[in-house]
Amino acid sequence: MTKVRIRPSVAKLPTYQPGGRPSGRLVYKLSSNESPYPPLPGVIAAVTDSAVDLNRYPSMLADELAGAIARLHGLEPGQVAVGAGSVAVLAHTLTAVAGEADSVAYPWRSFEAYPILTGITGAESVTVPLGPEGRLDLEALAAAINARTRAVLVCSPNNPTGPAVHQDEFDRFMAAVPESVLVVLDEAYAEFVTDGEAVDGIGAIAAHGNLVVLRTFSKAYGLAGMRVGYALGRSRLIDAIRAVTTPFSVSAMAELAAITSLQLTDQLRQRVAGVVQRRTFMFEGLVAQGWQPPDPQGNFVWLDLGVDSVPFADACRRAGVLVRPFADEGVRVSVGEQEGVERFLEVASTWV
Repeated sequence: MTKVRIRPSVAKLPTYQPGGRPSGRLVYKLSSNESPYPPLPGVIAAVTDSAVDLNRYPSMLADELAGAIARLHGLEPGQVAVGAGSVAVLAHTLTAVAGEADSVAYPWRSFEAYPILTGITGAESVTVPLGPEGRLDLEALAAAINARTRAVLVCSPNNPTGPAVHQDEFDRFMAAVPESVLVVLDEAYAEFVTDGEAVDGIGAIAAHGNLVVLRTFSKAYGLAGMRVGYALGRSRLIDAIRAVTTPFSVSAMAELAAITSLQLTDQLRQRVAGVVQRRTFMFEGLVAQGWQPPDPQGNFVWLDLGVDSVPFADACRRAGVLVRPFADEGVRVSVGEQEGVERFLEVASTWV
């Protein structure tokens, strides 16, 4: 037995549960919110050519990529912090503002990493139940803020339930949040949003000095294996995030893959349109069967199955489809290959 002292907050951390992985026979993986498509054309070739420089360190803070992202969103490079996936960027963001005596508020159920990353800082998690139809209750979230609150996390579209936060409710929320409390708007699935009332996080940065917006290349861009995400906000906040970011955390290959992807706007739109079309097919198929899933604005659909969540996931697995159960709560089903979606709907039809 080691006698080394482990921080109590670390010893109590929940374990992140990734989506199931296929093994053995042919199985359709709808358990992780990945793109069913390979990287965009030209990305693999660019990354392969860069392999000759694996003996060299990458850029310390991926500055070239930060500049490309800034141009994409009409911001300054100093308003962009890049990291090894939006999860890592969120970890750095919380590290910059929260500590042992503080608290972080967020809706629940929401992204599974939130309690883990909050716990790593030593801060206390303050969770706020979702409202009807899997939507975030921003009024209750604002009411949960107290003197110890250092950050509030808002996931739009919410993972795993799917609905997006609307602009009007976000504006009221920001008006109610003290300017000393950081608001992190997690827009990992922003590219898939078709709700015309959804919040424009990047557009809100100019109006709010306490707002950071998170984005990722893992979903729409199909670079989940490369681990690239970023934060956008006022330069003072971004400077703090950069200060605690692990140097060289984004590999040269990952940076090049992201830069190349940003140049393929038309191809990206086609990919996103394909995912949205298949998401609509899945959603409408479930509704026709008698299900009532929340409005899906990401690349996944949520089924509120409660205690039947794990048995339903087991039935899907036996049919050759992996889905993501949250015990006693529900099941998240990612948009994957058409054949996998159809097989999932066959199983769902027997559980209405």
